[in-house]
Amino acid sequence: MPTILRIGPFRFHFYSDESNEPAHIHVRSPDGECKFWLEPIRLARNRGIPPQDVREAERLVFENQQLLIESFHEYHNR
Repeated sequence: MPTILRIGPFRFHFYSDESNEPAHIHVRSPDGECKFWLEPIRLARNRGIPPQDVREAERLVFENQQLLIESFHEYHNR
């Protein structure tokens, strides 16, 4: 489970067994975890993160989209 970024309470990571899915990122916070598709960016699911924190995580995904996409493809050899 490589961690790509840590910003504030958020840890941006992906799981090693998800290479068959489109590029995405998981965002963990103390409250739970959400998942964003990266191309285009959209929320895939949320488990426990309050709406205002999901919006903040989404903003950070937008700001770091290129890094997150490159990291996903590099890790999964695509």
